[in-house]
Amino acid sequence: MSQPIDLEYRYMTMQDVGAVAELERLAFTTPWPHDAFVNELTRNPNARYVVVVHQNRVIAYCGMWIVIDEAHITNIAVHPLYRGKKVGLALMIKMMGVAKMQGAHSMTLEVRPSNTAARNMYIKLGFKEHGRRKGYYSDNNEDAIIMWVTL
Repeated sequence: MSQPIDLEYRYMTMQDVGAVAELERLAFTTPWPHDAFVNELTRNPNARYVVVVHQNRVIAYCGMWIVIDEAHITNIAVHPLYRGKKVGLALMIKMMGVAKMQGAHSMTLEVRPSNTAARNMYIKLGFKEHGRRKGYYSDNNEDAIIMWVTL
């Protein structure tokens, strides 16, 4: 499927927190609470969050922390109705650009071994596996694959 044409990418604002928290609940078995996103926007100087808007609706978002010259993706979610349309891929490309503009030379993330679609997307973007975190995901004790890319 092709990407919807009229997508807007912009930094997340406080007005987006409710929609982003709802996306979290749709996407993850252990979602971050509403207040975590408020804290990210108001108290974390290392945090950068981008939302994707289609027809005035937040359909995806991604967050990262930039510390010195490394960017760490904290979370990324795409609304179920928009999956398979390359929204996540386009969003990751945007995040990689933001990270580079902010001085990052590399980017890292964790992904579930069972999340084949996400893993394939990250590989397409040049990410390589660099280890595992045993029992990382608390909902089912699944490991996390640690992936890195040079920006």
